[in-house]
Amino acid sequence: MSENWSSGYVTDLSYTHGFYKEMSPALLRFAAAACSVRANTGSRDKTTYCELGSGQGLTSNILAAANPDIEFYATDFNPEQIYNAQAIADAANLKNIHFFDDSFSDFDKRSDLPQFNVISLHGIYSWIAKEHRDTIIRFIERRLKPGGVVYISYNCLPGWAGSSPLRHLMRMQAERSVGSTPQRIDAALAFLDRFQEQEPRFFKATPGAKERVQRLKGVSRNYIAHEYLNADWTLFYHSDVAAELSRARLSYVGSADILDHVDSIHLTDAQQAFVKEAPDATMRETLRDYILNRQFRKDIFIRGAVSLGVPEAREEWLDTRFALVGNGSDIPMKLKGTLGEVTLQEAAYKPVIAAFENAGGSITLRQVVSDKAIAGLGWNRLQRVLLTLVGAGHLQPCPGEDTNAPARKESIRRFNDVILAKARHSGDLSYLASPVTGSGVPVNRFMQLFLLAVQENSADPVAYVWNVFRQNNQKLTKDGKALETDEENIASLKERYADFQKHMPVLKRLGIA
Repeated sequence: MSENWSSGYVTDLSYTHGFYKEMSPALLRFAAAACSVRANTGSRDKTTYCELGSGQGLTSNILAAANPDIEFYATDFNPEQIYNAQAIADAANLKNIHFFDDSFSDFDKRSDLPQFNVISLHGIYSWIAKEHRDTIIRFIERRLKPGGVVYISYNCLPGWAGSSPLRHLMRMQAERSVGSTPQRIDAALAFLDRFQEQEPRFFKATPGAKERVQRLKGVSRNYIAHEYLNADWTLFYHSDVAAELSRARLSYVGSADILDHVDSIHLTDAQQAFVKEAPDATMRETLRDYILNRQFRKDIFIRGAVSLGVPEAREEWLDTRFALVGNGSDIPMKLKGTLGEVTLQEAAYKPVIAAFENAGGSITLRQVVSDKAIAGLGWNRLQRVLLTLVGAGHLQPCPGEDTNAPARKESIRRFNDVILAKARHSGDLSYLASPVTGSGVPVNRFMQLFLLAVQENSADPVAYVWNVFRQNNQKLTKDGKALETDEENIASLKERYADFQKHMPVLKRLGIA
């Protein structure tokens, strides 16, 4: 294929089938509220959402299925990926998702697009040339509604500074190798191994470089191709991105990674005080990046960010719905932050976890604080508990409207049925949509197949799933080795079925089972 249409971007190896929860409208709204800013993620007229560089389209498809009241638009210039994404949308009869295989320039020229409440870019900005970034900024300037949200993730400095030479060397070697992209990746990794044996000073002077090479050996070749082999790869300081997006009249609001909002697990008291002395948000974020040596950012920008007063911000929090996305008893009372392991206070966390678990679905914070024991925690402490639980992935912000609406449940059912059917042959799609959270939930292939067995009233779910594997000439693995006999495979499936039964109440609570 010519490089003209791809602009040096890897196209012969598809991107991974990922789902990125930070892109869900409910989480973006909550992240803004955590910064005392109201986000226009919903309108009285039609609410609209755009994903630029949608890859395999799994995130947009899941969000469309889980939010049938929102109109979604997604583009990716790789036609194979868009064809796969559209096929899933068609099979699920999703009427509120529109896929395009346009370049950013062609998409920008369209006259049939609406104004958007949300525009998202995950894993795009660092991997495209400046001319394409300029097109994106122009698109945002023309298409984002006042109060609208932009979610943007990118590789950042100073965290990447030490290891970026590895990427350069790896791409140079891959360009000089022959064969398919996976073969060239393997050749590049083998070259790095041999190069280390020469004891170059780079590895001695760069902590973690050797470990990064070893980790890459176990990473998906699809991921490596798109992360390391594209022609364009720009590392940004946060201030660079903030300056570029200011041309579209955007202001930085905060991180979509909710755990970033809990300073106490990342910064010492002295560091927090030092950062607060900075004269503006851009300087504060840059100082944080240096302190944390951050490599990747998940930023939220808003056009016309309106700060909420303390009473208004409190009301925004109280009206937010949340749902527990796991078993309360499985939530550890320890958490790893930049400063090390933190022990969570059970007296604060256990009652909050129990309240959401007992709700049997989503519930507003206003309903939760009606419990005097929880209200007694105090507002600041309760906020910190919620931010920690959401940031750790145990609690999920949910749509504000009725999450049990028939249209939402029917949309979810059709979509999840398509994903479950694909699980008969592949484990690529490891997420299902939830009508409760309006987002995706990780559900691996084994659990998906057990859900199929339950749906089909199988008398022996373990035998049902083992039969699926046998029909595909597939075997399970344990400790990296294939299990050879029927007895070994069935024994392993029995263990997985026990885990599935443990999680079944969660799947029911989230409207998936």
